[in-house]
Amino acid sequence: MKKQIITLVLASIILADATSVFAITNKKNSTETKKVSVSKTQKMRQKSDEFKYEHINYNWWDNFNDPILKGYIDQAIKNNYNLKMATIAVDEYYQAVRIQFADQLPVAAAGFSPAFVKNPGFTKAHWNFATPAIVNYEADIFLKNYDKTKAAKKEYEQSLQDERAVYISIASAVGTSYLNIVKLDKMIELQEEIVKDRKDIYDLMLLRNKEGLTSTSDTVKANKSYIAGQTTLTEYKKQRNILLNQLCVLIGLSPEKAETLLRISYEELDYNGVIPSEIASEIISQRPDYIKAEKMVEKAGIDVRIAKKEFLPTINLTGVALFLAGDIGSAWTTKNALAALAAGAMLPIFTGGKRIANLKLKKDEYERVLNNYYQTNLTAIQEVNDALTTIKHDDKKYQDTKTQSELERTDYAISNAKYDEGIISKLDLIQLRENVLSTDKLVADQKINCLVDYIGLYKAVGSKL
Repeated sequence: MKKQIITLVLASIILADATSVFAITNKKNSTETKKVSVSKTQKMRQKSDEFKYEHINYNWWDNFNDPILKGYIDQAIKNNYNLKMATIAVDEYYQAVRIQFADQLPVAAAGFSPAFVKNPGFTKAHWNFATPAIVNYEADIFLKNYDKTKAAKKEYEQSLQDERAVYISIASAVGTSYLNIVKLDKMIELQEEIVKDRKDIYDLMLLRNKEGLTSTSDTVKANKSYIAGQTTLTEYKKQRNILLNQLCVLIGLSPEKAETLLRISYEELDYNGVIPSEIASEIISQRPDYIKAEKMVEKAGIDVRIAKKEFLPTINLTGVALFLAGDIGSAWTTKNALAALAAGAMLPIFTGGKRIANLKLKKDEYERVLNNYYQTNLTAIQEVNDALTTIKHDDKKYQDTKTQSELERTDYAISNAKYDEGIISKLDLIQLRENVLSTDKLVADQKINCLVDYIGLYKAVGSKL
């Protein structure tokens, strides 16, 4: 009785200490939603794919007013292989929870063993029929196995955030690739006009050179400019082909179908979402990496508690039933039954310092994971601030470039009037037109950059815009 009291006192001391170490993990976030059991969560996932659309805040993509883009997002959700692997990984962790939970339950086994036996001193052999049944249960009075199941559940919850992060990343990649393809469509269109104009300039230079009005040096320079324009055009086409291939893979298609991909025209792009000037901390705390870091701290605290419980005894209850008979007709009668119930407690005395080292290891892991949580918090704030700053400055550049483009068009209109009056030559007019096309390229580039910046902010806040 005294030994029992000492054991219980020791257990209460260890559990109290573990609770103090784990205290930080029980801190509730103000944005935490109502908890749903692991099994219920998994069943809901199996019944519907709505969770996938919730991961990426599917309705947010309506801000681009582009059904083609949203269609590609939908295709990626259904067909992208990285997303499928992420979803399967979640199920793997769920099965690991079920395996660990099984350790909290009794283990039962039964068998049937017929034997044909000839005993020494007997002339005849006879049959024996044995039916053993064994039940074993580790009495989890210190809740060690229960805590191990809780730790497995925390890993499952982490996998949910890993899955969500992959979905957000793939959706962002689809949007970014698509918008850059639209940009390159416009850049190629403008560059083709520039190349055409440079070809006209070169042809005019050749004629003027033959008449002695233009030097050979200037003619060579015009030819170099024409070739450089063609090189730039080729580079744009190469970049577009690469992005088309990437988009195919993202939405689960073979790159062979890259040329068949539809997209909106640059002029029709119209983002109408509201860009916030600041982001509330509650939104930052909903990022997948932030939530995962929280779950890692919680699991690390549980692991410390489990390591401390390894110093406590293991108590097992075992029940045995055996039916043994010489003929099968009476094999399961009570007179041929043997039953036993036993209990035992095992307390490791010497393990070479293994349990102490394991406890220190788990405490070190806890400290490391806790610091990772703090770092993740800072990184999240930095990335959101960076995204907001990028949007602000890129939008300012875009507006300034649009103004510059309007001025170039005004200047070109004046030059066109001068050409009509015979004040300037056609060659001068064509050269001035390239300034308009070049600023149009800058406007297209910076407009798409701003739209990509919005996707960057969407990703930085974990899709919670």
